[in-house]
Amino acid sequence: MADVDIEPPKEVVRRIEDRGGQAIAVKADVRSRREVGEMVNAAIDKFGKTDILVNNAGILPTGAAAVLHRMAEKDWDDAVDVTLEGSFNCTQAVAGYMVPQAKKAREEGKPIPARKIINLASGAGIRGEAGQAAYCAAKAGIMGLTKSNVKELARYNILVNAISPAALTMMSESAKEDLEKRIPLGRVGDPERDIAPLAVFLASDEANYITGQVIPVDGGLDMAI
Repeated sequence: MADVDIEPPKEVVRRIEDRGGQAIAVKADVRSRREVGEMVNAAIDKFGKTDILVNNAGILPTGAAAVLHRMAEKDWDDAVDVTLEGSFNCTQAVAGYMVPQAKKAREEGKPIPARKIINLASGAGIRGEAGQAAYCAAKAGIMGLTKSNVKELARYNILVNAISPAALTMMSESAKEDLEKRIPLGRVGDPERDIAPLAVFLASDEANYITGQVIPVDGGLDMAI
């Protein structure tokens, strides 16, 4: 578990350990290739390997400052750098471990195990949203990154998919009410109930023939546009 603020990952680690699992908390800014590299090394040092990456970091500028003609350069840079460049940095660092491992198995005549990269996209990257230019552009980039990575990594049995939720967090109560009116199921998604199970499935061996997909989990929102 990694974040720029170490306290939330520590809490998640505690919850995992309370349920009998193992985890570590790492302070890392996904915009920094150095810190991302240290994060991946910490995982490998602890667990001996890395088989799954979930790219979940993202920033959504809100309010009047997020409107196109008022957006500050920093707000644009932060949203794109964390959401899109951060996903690239983490993918590059993990692929730097996964690809040599796959080549080694092939040279030794062993089966190449399936490894997984799961990106968090958004339907906003397809339909667009007013006041979210940076976020929509970054999430559209995530979809392109996903599909490009499939073409490069499939030969190493590295499967890359994206989950595309409706907005779950980072919005005002009025924005939430407006979104719920547009969603056929009438509610925004719940991260633990609606999104996590799909991530677990994509990370499992049951999904070893699924790659290159951007899967909407949005209560029918993008079907309705």
